[in-house]
Amino acid sequence: MTQKLECPFSYDAQLSNGFNTSGLNGLPIALVGHPLVRLDDVNKLANFLESEYVCEDLERMAPHLWMLSTQSSASIRPLHRQRLVGRKVIITESPRLHLVWYYDQIYIKPLPAYLLSYSFWQTYLISESSPLGTRRHAIRRSALGYIRTFLHLIKYESDFEIAQEASARLVPAELTWERFCAFVYKFSEINDADVCGRYNYGELRLTRLNFYGMFILHRSEYEYLPAQYATYFNRYFGPLLFAFAAASLELSAMQVEIAVEQTGGFATAILPAFRWFSVAVILGGILALILLVGYALYMIAIEWVYALKQRHQNKARRKQLTA
Repeated sequence: MTQKLECPFSYDAQLSNGFNTSGLNGLPIALVGHPLVRLDDVNKLANFLESEYVCEDLERMAPHLWMLSTQSSASIRPLHRQRLVGRKVIITESPRLHLVWYYDQIYIKPLPAYLLSYSFWQTYLISESSPLGTRRHAIRRSALGYIRTFLHLIKYESDFEIAQEASARLVPAELTWERFCAFVYKFSEINDADVCGRYNYGELRLTRLNFYGMFILHRSEYEYLPAQYATYFNRYFGPLLFAFAAASLELSAMQVEIAVEQTGGFATAILPAFRWFSVAVILGGILALILLVGYALYMIAIEWVYALKQRHQNKARRKQLTA
């Protein structure tokens, strides 16, 4: 942040004390919900927090995410809209999958209790004397962006009720709608400059991450999600069936044309009609293929024009803010 660092929520708005105080003399020994992450082992604590919130792959891809996603951190559908478009919420604990969607699924990382603690933020992510040292900066920027996403995921009380369902509990069960709103209130004031590059964007499509990841990360894919063979091949069954049917139609039309050429004087009046119909079927199939490919290229061009226009507008907006 450009000004003096402050906790993004007040002490009264905190939702958790952030520590497990079940040890000897009631001293805080571990994070809430993570009894194996001891606070006296600073290196292990820092490693844990980095693995929970910092994604190096997405930070490497961040300068190029404008090519595959809407250039807005607010490009996140609320939970009720996720259901409306037929997506199922899948719990993930990996920061690399938070708000990544794949066909009819979207992956969301639940809010941990310790990150809702004022004392945790002040001690480990804000204070200059933080035990985490300079490693706290990347963790803080990632955590700020991560929590800010819940402003968009939970916009209505109906979203909050969905977030508390036992099948995909995204927020603590004892939390109320009013307390949640009080907690996230000031996160709306956080700018994109205050968070890591990944959270300058909202939802990300996994298929595009995998495609562009080959060129940016120099790997075969960004993330591999194993599936049953039947589920995997079912995605290709429709296109393969269409291609097979189109090829069969073309071959049948060619066979008719050849048969017409080889026919003698029988039914000579009908032969020209057969010949022209066969040619029309062949040309129609080729035309349909050209139209499909052309439409796909048109849609890709539209997306690129929109992305470039947004990128230009964002650059102009940043220049105005810094002027």
